[in-house]
Amino acid sequence: MAAPTPSKRPIQLPALTRVKDRISFLYLERCTVHRDQNALTVTDKESVVHVPAAAIGTLLFGPGTRVTHQAMSLLADSGATAVWVGENGVRYYAHGRSLARSSRLLESQARLVSNQQLRLGVAREMYELRFPGEDISQATMQQLRGREGARIRRIYREQSEKWKVPWTRRDYRVDDFDSSDEINKALSAAHVCLYGIIHTVIVSLGCSPGLGFVHTGHDKSFVYDIADLYKAQLTIPIAFQVTASEPADVTAGVRHAVRDAVFSSGLMGRCAQDIQQLLLPDEVPEDTELGNDVVNIWDYAAGLLPSGNNYATSGDAS
Repeated sequence: MAAPTPSKRPIQLPALTRVKDRISFLYLERCTVHRDQNALTVTDKESVVHVPAAAIGTLLFGPGTRVTHQAMSLLADSGATAVWVGENGVRYYAHGRSLARSSRLLESQARLVSNQQLRLGVAREMYELRFPGEDISQATMQQLRGREGARIRRIYREQSEKWKVPWTRRDYRVDDFDSSDEINKALSAAHVCLYGIIHTVIVSLGCSPGLGFVHTGHDKSFVYDIADLYKAQLTIPIAFQVTASEPADVTAGVRHAVRDAVFSSGLMGRCAQDIQQLLLPDEVPEDTELGNDVVNIWDYAAGLLPSGNNYATSGDAS
């Protein structure tokens, strides 16, 4: 008979850090990630560092990284996102369990995206966040896309002039990262970091990354929707600023700059509030995204019924 596999008790919900209060992301490479109680240990040739798992939003596992089963179990219990990335950080592979124990946001997201008029309303609200103070309530999606395209082109031009970085157009190939010029490499690296952070928040809130309102047909459509709200203020300026400094490794420089900017700007908290406002506009955002660990049974006539009960009656077949 095989010996039982040792395991540790899952972290309880009250002990978890809210997503808006977490560190944005931590990039690791050429190391081994293990577990020591409720902390991760990161070991390389020089040292061992302890990292509180419940305080991390995203762990980016780069080349040469090994992670143990116990470490992944801790990340899952903590609601942190584990992302395996390649040499240039272009792939997203996995995430842990949601911090949320309520499906309210997910159910609202599915309802809104499944109705054409409701979906259009959410899409317009997303564009309104980019055009504050302007009335776009009657604009078509085609008009909104055109205005957004013009806004982004203007921002590229302004940042190019500000940082004296030559700019022609957004030009990159997913399968050939090194074929791009330095500014396009910087933009790609910055956006990848942003996508990982947004994906973390979406998953932590219990929403679906694939149910987008503007983007569609991709398993990260909603990630792209939300990330587009912040690129003009965050990743685009950072990419031009870092490129202008001519670092030896532009992608590493961008990662560090994005990490610092996300922390100093409180982006994760803002992102969580924006998502809740878009999906549940008539409710005040909760102080915690965890919710109650309660399961109900749906009935079209009676509404929600508590689970864990036997609903057989004397007239039911045995």
